[in-house]
Amino acid sequence: MEQPRQNQRTGRRFSTSRRLGVLLTAAFLVASAAGGGAATALSGNDAAATVVATDLGAVRGKLEADARVFQGIPYAAPPIGEFRWASPQRAAPWPGIRDATKPGNRCAQAEGLIDPASTTEDCLFLNVTTPRRGNERKLPVMVWIHGNGFISGAGSLYGAQQLASSGNVIVVSFNYRLGIFGFLAHPALNHGQARNLSGNFGLEDQQAALQWVKRNAAAFGGDPGNVTIFGESAGGTSVCAQLAAPGSAGLFQKAIVQSAQCTGRKWSPGPPTWFPLPRSEREKNGVEIAATIGCSAPGTAAKCLRGKRVDDLAKLSDVGVGSGPTYGGGLLPLSPERAFATGRFHRVPIVQGITRDEHNLFTAAIETATSEVTTPATYRAQLDAVFSAADVERILARYPVSRFHSAGEALSAVVTDWAWGCTVLDQNRVLARHTPVYAYEFADETAPWFTTLPKPNFPTGAFHGAELQYLFNDEQLPGPGTPAQKQLSATMIQYWAQFAATGNPNGDGQPRWLPFQSRDHVQSLAPTKIGPADLAQEHQCSFWKSLGS
Repeated sequence: MEQPRQNQRTGRRFSTSRRLGVLLTAAFLVASAAGGGAATALSGNDAAATVVATDLGAVRGKLEADARVFQGIPYAAPPIGEFRWASPQRAAPWPGIRDATKPGNRCAQAEGLIDPASTTEDCLFLNVTTPRRGNERKLPVMVWIHGNGFISGAGSLYGAQQLASSGNVIVVSFNYRLGIFGFLAHPALNHGQARNLSGNFGLEDQQAALQWVKRNAAAFGGDPGNVTIFGESAGGTSVCAQLAAPGSAGLFQKAIVQSAQCTGRKWSPGPPTWFPLPRSEREKNGVEIAATIGCSAPGTAAKCLRGKRVDDLAKLSDVGVGSGPTYGGGLLPLSPERAFATGRFHRVPIVQGITRDEHNLFTAAIETATSEVTTPATYRAQLDAVFSAADVERILARYPVSRFHSAGEALSAVVTDWAWGCTVLDQNRVLARHTPVYAYEFADETAPWFTTLPKPNFPTGAFHGAELQYLFNDEQLPGPGTPAQKQLSATMIQYWAQFAATGNPNGDGQPRWLPFQSRDHVQSLAPTKIGPADLAQEHQCSFWKSLGS
């Protein structure tokens, strides 16, 4: 889910002898626990279950009621000093057993409306959640890429115990470099420690995490040959980027894209936020940002930037065109849009969807950040900034304020239909020409709202990110409350997990989910209805296609 924002604002692989030493140390500590020492109340079998040997060293997690949870495991070396704006390096091995009962540091980020600030660049950690019970077969692995606009958030915000236990899957989440640290594109950073061109260090971190999964999934009971990547918002955009990135080949076998901007439309005169943008535009923005902090000389820009304070840099993550993927050479030769249209992407089965009222969150967040409620005048001004005068009149006639609770809700409906509903429908059609696609719309119009963000003066509906609390124990959302919502959560978890297992979300006892073909129907996910819905009709796509004619 995107963070509501203010307007300003190396080690080598273990040798055989070293690996044996780690295993013996783990066995010794497990045996000590089994002997009834005061340090732990776990039985021998429970203690054994909490210690796992990875390729860099052993880790001890914790047992919860229905899951094993391991947190704060390094998957790459700290990107600090000369490795700020460098491709991720292999993490160093550690002796003994590393404590993995607490999350690792969040990546450097400025304070937002919901997330606190972090000034720590040593942040490339991941978390593994497995079912508590043992399994005779290796389980599917689901790798979660968190959202929040590429400028904030952390993998540890999304508790995966229910998903792992009920879905019988392994869930991996991780941190990746954010904002200016993960997505600054600048010619001075294109060489040296960068294996690719600059601009996508955060995406390289994601690939490093997937490589860790490939090496270590089996140790946690997972199948390294059956990996599904999934993400929401900026995390969904990341999934699209990895689908288009040649370097991701073989790192995953399925993908789930939730509420992403991969080929979408820019909906306001502000920054394009987490959209993939061409290298020329990203590098121009990077040079301008460097100049504002006294790093304009091309020959010394890299050294100058690496000498700046973390908190001073974090504040620049949302300046200009914001932070997001860069395409055109390097990790992303093509934009996801071009890659999908030409079939030059990893053709794995895909689930893709949106929420029914995506933009309600953004309107609410902007109104909170600016302390200004949308009025009929500012509603029109927003439309004037994007559409022609003739089209604005048609839009106002189709979406008059009088039809809604407020001007803010009218604006939200316009952007949801134009920039989300009809856009994802077009993308579904493009992808379905090349690979199996299962499309959905999360449609619980009574989804619980944030506990830390004021409600707007209109119903929040199925807002952007609302579905996350139905899949995870999300720290930012209260979770489903009614029996019908809890049943929807259980159904969604089964759909997601079954897709991860087989590439098809359908399983015994579940409402049938038909694959997306050329038609406009998607699977509606609501407490009152799970079944086909006409996305084109619901979001008035014929009207939007008629504009400009």
